[in-house]
Amino acid sequence: MSVSLQKQIALFLEVLVSEKGYASSTQRSYAHDLKEFAAYMAGFHKAASQKKRASSQVTAEQIDSLAIRGYLGDLFQRNIKATIARKLATIRSFLRFLVRQGVLAENPADEILTPKHQRSIPVYLPVDDMFRLLDSIKTDSLLGLRNRAMFEAMYSCGIRVSELAGLNLEDIDFNNALIRVRGKGNKERILPIGSKALKAIKSYLEARINHPRPIVDKNNNADQPLFLNNRGGRLTTRSIARILDKLARECGLSTPVSPHALRHSFATHMLDAGADLRVVQELLGHENLSTTQKYTHVSIDRLMQTYDKAHPRR
Repeated sequence: MSVSLQKQIALFLEVLVSEKGYASSTQRSYAHDLKEFAAYMAGFHKAASQKKRASSQVTAEQIDSLAIRGYLGDLFQRNIKATIARKLATIRSFLRFLVRQGVLAENPADEILTPKHQRSIPVYLPVDDMFRLLDSIKTDSLLGLRNRAMFEAMYSCGIRVSELAGLNLEDIDFNNALIRVRGKGNKERILPIGSKALKAIKSYLEARINHPRPIVDKNNNADQPLFLNNRGGRLTTRSIARILDKLARECGLSTPVSPHALRHSFATHMLDAGADLRVVQELLGHENLSTTQKYTHVSIDRLMQTYDKAHPRR
Protein backbone atom coordinates (compact mmCIF):
# COMPACT_ATOMS: atom_id res chain seq x y z
CA MET A 1 0.00 0.00 0.00
CA SER A 2 1.35 3.41 -0.96
CA VAL A 3 2.24 5.81 1.85
CA SER A 4 0.89 9.36 1.67
CA LEU A 5 3.16 12.19 0.62
CA GLN A 6 2.70 13.89 3.99
CA LYS A 7 3.99 10.83 5.87
CA GLN A 8 7.01 10.52 3.56
CA ILE A 9 7.85 14.18 4.20
CA ALA A 10 7.54 13.68 7.98
CA LEU A 11 9.91 10.70 7.80
CA PHE A 12 12.39 12.69 5.71
CA LEU A 13 12.38 15.57 8.20
CA GLU A 14 13.08 13.16 11.07
CA VAL A 15 16.08 11.75 9.19
CA LEU A 16 17.50 15.25 8.64
CA VAL A 17 17.94 15.66 12.40
CA SER A 18 18.51 12.11 13.64
CA GLU A 19 20.94 10.89 10.96
CA LYS A 20 22.30 13.96 9.20
CA GLY A 21 22.50 16.18 12.29
CA TYR A 22 20.85 19.18 10.63
CA ALA A 23 20.00 22.12 12.87
CA SER A 24 16.37 22.62 13.86
CA SER A 25 16.30 25.88 11.88
CA THR A 26 17.39 24.02 8.73
CA GLN A 27 14.74 21.38 9.35
CA ARG A 28 12.10 24.11 9.65
CA SER A 29 13.21 25.60 6.33
CA TYR A 30 12.94 22.19 4.62
CA ALA A 31 9.56 21.61 6.27
CA HIS A 32 8.22 24.95 5.02
CA ASP A 33 9.32 24.32 1.43
CA LEU A 34 7.98 20.76 1.36
CA LYS A 35 4.68 21.82 2.93
CA GLU A 36 4.22 24.31 0.07
CA PHE A 37 5.11 21.65 -2.50
CA ALA A 38 2.73 19.11 -0.93
CA ALA A 39 -0.08 21.68 -1.00
CA TYR A 40 0.55 22.32 -4.69
CA MET A 41 0.65 18.57 -5.39
CA ALA A 42 -2.68 18.13 -3.58
CA GLY A 43 -4.33 20.72 -5.82
CA PHE A 44 -2.58 19.40 -8.93
CA HIS A 45 -3.65 15.82 -8.25
CA LYS A 46 -7.17 16.79 -7.19
CA ALA A 47 -7.80 18.32 -10.61
CA ALA A 48 -6.41 15.22 -12.32
CA SER A 49 -8.32 12.77 -10.10
CA GLN A 50 -11.62 14.55 -10.70
CA LYS A 51 -11.17 14.08 -14.42
CA LYS A 52 -10.31 10.38 -13.94
CA ARG A 53 -12.68 9.88 -10.96
CA ALA A 54 -9.74 8.44 -9.04
CA SER A 55 -8.59 8.79 -5.42
CA SER A 56 -7.57 12.33 -4.43
CA GLN A 57 -4.91 11.22 -1.89
CA VAL A 58 -1.44 12.20 -3.10
CA THR A 59 1.41 9.71 -2.84
CA ALA A 60 5.11 10.17 -3.56
CA GLU A 61 4.90 7.87 -6.58
CA GLN A 62 2.67 10.41 -8.32
CA ILE A 63 5.39 13.10 -8.36
CA ASP A 64 6.78 13.49 -11.86
CA SER A 65 8.75 16.09 -13.79
CA LEU A 66 5.53 17.60 -15.22
CA ALA A 67 4.16 18.29 -11.73
CA ILE A 68 7.49 19.76 -10.56
CA ARG A 69 7.69 22.04 -13.62
CA GLY A 70 4.15 23.18 -12.95
CA TYR A 71 5.06 23.99 -9.37
CA LEU A 72 8.12 25.98 -10.45
CA GLY A 73 6.01 27.85 -12.97
CA ASP A 74 3.62 28.76 -10.17
CA LEU A 75 6.54 29.96 -8.03
CA PHE A 76 7.85 32.24 -10.79
CA GLN A 77 4.81 34.45 -10.35
CA ARG A 78 5.76 35.52 -6.81
CA ASN A 79 9.37 34.50 -6.03
CA ILE A 80 12.84 35.56 -7.10
CA LYS A 81 15.07 33.04 -8.89
CA ALA A 82 17.28 32.45 -5.85
CA THR A 83 14.25 31.40 -3.78
CA ILE A 84 12.97 29.12 -6.55
CA ALA A 85 16.41 27.51 -6.85
CA ARG A 86 16.44 26.84 -3.09
CA LYS A 87 12.97 25.28 -3.15
CA LEU A 88 13.94 23.07 -6.09
CA ALA A 89 17.05 21.95 -4.19
CA THR A 90 14.82 20.97 -1.24
CA ILE A 91 12.56 18.91 -3.52
CA ARG A 92 15.59 17.24 -5.12
CA SER A 93 16.95 16.29 -1.70
CA PHE A 94 13.58 14.88 -0.62
CA LEU A 95 13.15 12.86 -3.81
CA ARG A 96 16.74 11.57 -3.54
CA PHE A 97 15.80 10.27 -0.10
CA LEU A 98 12.77 8.49 -1.59
CA VAL A 99 14.99 6.85 -4.21
CA ARG A 100 17.32 5.58 -1.45
CA GLN A 101 14.28 4.25 0.41
CA GLY A 102 13.15 2.37 -2.69
CA VAL A 103 9.92 4.38 -2.94
CA LEU A 104 10.93 5.84 -6.31
CA ALA A 105 12.98 4.22 -9.04
CA GLU A 106 14.50 7.54 -10.12
CA ASN A 107 14.51 11.21 -9.15
CA PRO A 108 12.17 13.16 -11.48
CA ALA A 109 13.77 16.45 -10.38
CA ASP A 110 17.19 15.49 -11.76
CA GLU A 111 16.17 16.36 -15.32
CA ILE A 112 15.00 19.86 -14.35
CA LEU A 113 17.54 22.68 -14.67
CA THR A 114 18.07 25.00 -11.71
CA PRO A 115 17.06 28.62 -12.51
CA LYS A 116 20.14 30.75 -13.03
CA HIS A 117 20.42 33.73 -10.74
CA GLN A 118 22.95 36.41 -9.96
CA ARG A 119 24.93 35.84 -6.78
CA SER A 120 24.19 38.71 -4.44
CA ILE A 121 27.11 40.67 -3.05
CA PRO A 122 27.32 40.14 0.73
CA VAL A 123 26.78 43.13 3.00
CA TYR A 124 29.97 43.93 4.87
CA LEU A 125 31.51 46.75 6.89
CA PRO A 126 34.70 48.56 5.89
CA VAL A 127 37.53 48.01 8.35
CA ASP A 128 37.13 51.48 9.91
CA ASP A 129 33.41 50.98 10.50
CA MET A 130 34.03 47.51 11.92
CA PHE A 131 36.54 48.90 14.41
CA ARG A 132 34.24 51.81 15.24
CA LEU A 133 31.38 49.43 16.01
CA LEU A 134 33.45 47.21 18.30
CA ASP A 135 35.15 50.11 20.07
CA SER A 136 31.78 51.79 20.69
CA ILE A 137 30.50 48.92 22.85
CA LYS A 138 30.61 50.19 26.44
CA THR A 139 32.21 47.83 28.96
CA ASP A 140 31.05 49.47 32.19
CA SER A 141 28.48 46.75 32.90
CA LEU A 142 28.30 42.95 32.80
CA LEU A 143 26.05 43.04 29.73
CA GLY A 144 28.37 45.49 28.01
CA LEU A 145 31.35 43.22 28.66
CA ARG A 146 29.35 40.27 27.32
CA ASN A 147 28.36 42.14 24.17
CA ARG A 148 31.93 43.27 23.53
CA ALA A 149 33.19 39.70 24.01
CA MET A 150 30.53 38.25 21.70
CA PHE A 151 31.13 40.50 18.75
CA GLU A 152 34.91 40.60 19.15
CA ALA A 153 34.81 36.78 18.97
CA MET A 154 32.48 36.77 16.02
CA TYR A 155 34.59 39.15 13.97
CA SER A 156 37.86 37.58 15.10
CA CYS A 157 36.84 34.09 13.94
CA GLY A 158 34.20 34.70 11.28
CA ILE A 159 31.81 32.26 12.92
CA ARG A 160 28.08 31.97 12.29
CA VAL A 161 25.66 33.42 14.83
CA SER A 162 24.43 29.88 15.60
CA GLU A 163 28.03 28.84 16.28
CA LEU A 164 28.52 31.84 18.55
CA ALA A 165 25.36 31.08 20.51
CA GLY A 166 26.42 27.43 20.84
CA LEU A 167 29.82 28.13 22.41
CA ASN A 168 30.49 26.61 25.84
CA LEU A 169 33.14 27.54 28.39
CA GLU A 170 35.13 24.44 27.50
CA ASP A 171 35.35 25.52 23.86
CA ILE A 172 37.79 28.35 24.62
CA ASP A 173 41.47 27.40 24.79
CA PHE A 174 43.11 30.51 26.26
CA ASN A 175 46.60 28.99 26.35
CA ASN A 176 46.73 28.18 22.63
CA ALA A 177 44.41 30.97 21.42
CA LEU A 178 41.93 28.53 19.84
CA ILE A 179 38.19 27.96 19.95
CA ARG A 180 36.09 24.94 19.03
CA VAL A 181 32.84 25.56 17.17
CA ARG A 182 30.05 23.26 16.05
CA GLY A 183 28.90 24.19 12.56
CA LYS A 184 26.30 22.94 10.12
CA GLY A 185 25.58 19.25 10.42
CA ASN A 186 27.10 19.41 13.93
CA LYS A 187 30.58 19.32 12.35
CA GLU A 188 33.31 20.60 14.68
CA ARG A 189 36.25 22.73 13.65
CA ILE A 190 39.08 24.37 15.59
CA LEU A 191 39.77 28.02 14.82
CA PRO A 192 42.37 30.58 15.87
CA ILE A 193 41.07 33.52 17.87
CA GLY A 194 42.72 36.93 18.22
CA SER A 195 44.18 38.43 21.38
CA LYS A 196 41.61 41.26 21.54
CA ALA A 197 38.75 38.77 21.45
CA LEU A 198 40.38 36.57 24.10
CA LYS A 199 40.98 39.58 26.32
CA ALA A 200 37.33 40.62 25.98
CA ILE A 201 36.12 37.09 26.83
CA LYS A 202 38.41 36.96 29.90
CA SER A 203 37.10 40.31 31.12
CA TYR A 204 33.51 39.14 30.69
CA LEU A 205 34.07 35.85 32.52
CA GLU A 206 35.87 37.55 35.41
CA ALA A 207 33.05 40.06 35.75
CA ARG A 208 30.47 37.27 35.57
CA ILE A 209 32.14 35.43 38.46
CA ASN A 210 32.72 38.49 40.62
CA HIS A 211 29.37 40.14 39.99
CA PRO A 212 27.39 40.94 43.19
CA ARG A 213 24.62 38.71 41.85
CA PRO A 214 26.50 36.10 39.81
CA ILE A 215 24.43 34.35 37.19
CA VAL A 216 26.40 31.11 37.54
CA ASP A 217 28.51 29.57 40.31
CA LYS A 218 32.23 30.32 40.61
CA ASN A 219 33.28 26.82 39.53
CA ASN A 220 32.55 27.55 35.85
CA ASN A 221 31.45 24.01 34.97
CA ALA A 222 32.74 23.05 31.55
CA ASP A 223 29.35 22.37 30.00
CA GLN A 224 27.97 25.83 30.72
CA PRO A 225 27.12 28.23 27.87
CA LEU A 226 29.73 30.91 27.28
CA PHE A 227 27.28 33.75 26.61
CA LEU A 228 24.31 34.03 28.97
CA ASN A 229 21.13 36.07 29.05
CA ASN A 230 19.82 37.86 32.14
CA ARG A 231 18.19 34.67 33.44
CA GLY A 232 21.34 32.58 33.17
CA GLY A 233 20.26 30.72 30.04
CA ARG A 234 21.99 30.46 26.69
CA LEU A 235 21.54 33.49 24.45
CA THR A 236 19.48 32.77 21.33
CA THR A 237 20.49 33.78 17.82
CA ARG A 238 17.54 36.19 17.67
CA SER A 239 18.63 37.91 20.86
CA ILE A 240 22.18 38.29 19.51
CA ALA A 241 20.84 39.81 16.29
CA ARG A 242 18.68 42.29 18.24
CA ILE A 243 21.63 43.31 20.43
CA LEU A 244 23.85 43.89 17.40
CA ASP A 245 21.19 45.91 15.58
CA LYS A 246 20.78 48.17 18.62
CA LEU A 247 24.55 48.67 18.98
CA ALA A 248 24.93 49.48 15.27
CA ARG A 249 22.18 52.12 15.45
CA GLU A 250 23.69 53.64 18.59
CA CYS A 251 27.06 53.73 16.84
CA GLY A 252 25.53 55.69 13.95
CA LEU A 253 26.36 53.22 11.17
CA SER A 254 24.42 53.88 7.98
CA THR A 255 24.65 50.24 6.82
CA PRO A 256 22.17 47.79 8.39
CA VAL A 257 24.25 45.34 10.41
CA SER A 258 23.29 41.73 11.03
CA PRO A 259 25.41 38.98 12.61
CA HIS A 260 25.99 37.62 9.11
CA ALA A 261 27.41 41.01 8.09
CA LEU A 262 30.17 40.53 10.68
CA ARG A 263 30.96 37.14 9.15
CA HIS A 264 31.00 38.73 5.68
CA SER A 265 33.29 41.48 6.98
CA PHE A 266 35.71 38.92 8.43
CA ALA A 267 35.94 37.04 5.11
CA THR A 268 36.25 40.20 2.99
CA HIS A 269 38.94 41.74 5.21
CA MET A 270 40.93 38.49 5.28
CA LEU A 271 40.92 38.20 1.49
CA ASP A 272 41.74 41.89 1.07
CA ALA A 273 44.78 41.39 3.29
CA GLY A 274 46.04 38.56 1.07
CA ALA A 275 44.66 35.44 2.78
CA ASP A 276 44.42 32.35 0.59
CA LEU A 277 40.90 31.58 -0.57
CA ARG A 278 41.08 27.96 0.58
CA VAL A 279 42.28 29.01 4.04
CA VAL A 280 39.30 31.36 4.34
CA GLN A 281 37.08 28.50 3.18
CA GLU A 282 38.36 26.35 6.07
CA LEU A 283 37.93 29.16 8.58
CA LEU A 284 34.35 29.81 7.49
CA GLY A 285 33.49 26.11 7.46
CA HIS A 286 32.27 26.17 3.86
CA GLU A 287 31.88 22.78 2.22
CA ASN A 288 32.30 24.18 -1.29
CA LEU A 289 34.89 26.70 -2.46
CA SER A 290 32.27 28.38 -4.68
CA THR A 291 30.45 29.53 -1.52
CA THR A 292 33.59 31.34 -0.36
CA GLN A 293 34.30 32.89 -3.75
CA LYS A 294 31.46 35.39 -3.37
CA TYR A 295 33.68 37.26 -0.91
CA THR A 296 36.32 38.01 -3.55
CA HIS A 297 34.21 40.80 -5.07
CA VAL A 298 35.85 43.55 -3.00
CA SER A 299 39.37 42.44 -3.85
CA ILE A 300 38.48 42.32 -7.55
CA ASP A 301 36.85 45.77 -7.43
CA ARG A 302 39.96 47.26 -5.81
CA LEU A 303 42.19 45.41 -8.23
CA MET A 304 40.33 46.96 -11.17
CA GLN A 305 40.51 50.43 -9.63
CA THR A 306 44.26 50.09 -9.12
CA TYR A 307 44.69 48.77 -12.66
CA ASP A 308 42.72 51.64 -14.17
CA LYS A 309 44.77 54.19 -12.25
CA ALA A 310 48.20 52.66 -12.66
CA HIS A 311 48.49 50.81 -15.99
CA PRO A 312 50.03 53.04 -18.70
CA ARG A 313 48.18 51.27 -21.52
CA ARG A 314 44.87 50.31 -19.98
